[in-house]
Amino acid sequence: MTTCDYIEGVKREKTITYELSKELTEPAVLREVAVMPGIGEVISIRSAKAHLSGLLELVAIGREFVITSDGQPKARVVPMDAPARRKVFPGAAAHLRTMPMRTGPTGEELIRADRDGRGW
Repeated sequence: MTTCDYIEGVKREKTITYELSKELTEPAVLREVAVMPGIGEVISIRSAKAHLSGLLELVAIGREFVITSDGQPKARVVPMDAPARRKVFPGAAAHLRTMPMRTGPTGEELIRADRDGRGW
């Protein structure tokens, strides 16, 4: 950059160059994130709106966030390729083992008794 000084003629200003740090710096969005037990990393709706691009960059590398409004969880932001969270169904046999044993007549016995009672 050059400037013109009428007294001294044309002189050059020093240009200052800054080197970028090689260290990874923490994105501003991480300063707004809190951890809630049982929920995970949470961020308020205002902070999520203010830091949306940084939040999406973190989600793209695999992080998950819960967006809160008035302290209540409202939405979960997850990567597109993340598998859907589902409850694992242990199967009917495991469920039936938890049921109490029934004693009494079987269905076949009830039908036979009903037919016999009608006199057919």
